[in-house]
Amino acid sequence: MKITVVGANGLIGTELTAKLRRSGHDVTAASLSLGVDTVTGKGLEVVMAGAEAVVDVTNAASFGDSSALDFFKASTKNLLAAAAEADVGHYLALSVVGTPRLVVSDYFRAKMVQENLIRAAGRPYTILRSTQFYEFINGLIDIGARGNVLHLPPAFMRPVAAHDVAGFLADLAAGRPLGDIVEIGGPEQFGIDDIARIYLAANEDGRQVVTDPSTSYFGVQLTDDVLLPGLGARMASEKLSDWLYQSMAA
Repeated sequence: MKITVVGANGLIGTELTAKLRRSGHDVTAASLSLGVDTVTGKGLEVVMAGAEAVVDVTNAASFGDSSALDFFKASTKNLLAAAAEADVGHYLALSVVGTPRLVVSDYFRAKMVQENLIRAAGRPYTILRSTQFYEFINGLIDIGARGNVLHLPPAFMRPVAAHDVAGFLADLAAGRPLGDIVEIGGPEQFGIDDIARIYLAANEDGRQVVTDPSTSYFGVQLTDDVLLPGLGARMASEKLSDWLYQSMAA
C-alpha cells in the first residue's frame, strides 16, 4: 500500500514511517526538512501523487500563542486540498484526547479547528486522539515549575509510549477509513502530580512536587477526568515503569 506520512521526522512520524516500511508498505516521508512545507503547500503535490492514504502527524512549533491556530488552519487546508486533488482514499490525522474540553487553550482550540476541517472536507477520514506521551513527561511537569518546586494538579491521565501510538496509527493507515474519532491511552492511570514524582525519582531528580489543583494545564484549569480517554478507547500495553527502565538503559 502506498502511504504518505506528513511530519515524518517528528517523534511519532519517525516511528510510524519505520513501522509501515517494516510491514512492506511503500512509504513517502514528507517534512519541512525534506522540502515539503504544509503551510505554503510547497511539495505537497509530489508527495501525494499515487498515495492511497495520508497520515498527518504534523505539529505546531509553539503551544502558547495564536501561531498554533495559524499553523493548523493553513497546514490542514493545504493537506486536504492536495489529498482531494490526488484522490487519496484515506486521510488519517493524530490529535489529542480531551481536545473538545480544552479549547480555552490556544493550542487545543487550534487542534479542534484541525479536526473540524478534516470532518467537514467530505473525504474519507479517521482521527486518532492520543493521551500524553511518556516522552513528553519532562515538558509536562515543567508547567508547574517554581524554582526547585513543582506545583502540579492531581488531574488524571493515562500516558502512553510513542511507539504504541505509532503502531496503532500504522494499523489504522493500512485499514479502511472509519469516518470517526478513535482514542488511545496508556494502561495505567495517574494524577499528573504522581506521574511527576515517579519520573523525578527514576531520574534521581530531587525537586519537590506539591499537589496544586490551581495549576493550569497549558492555560486550562483541569477537572479530574478531562484528560482521560472515553469508553471504547484502545489501551496500549507498555507501562510507565517499563518505559522508564528502557529509557534509562538506552
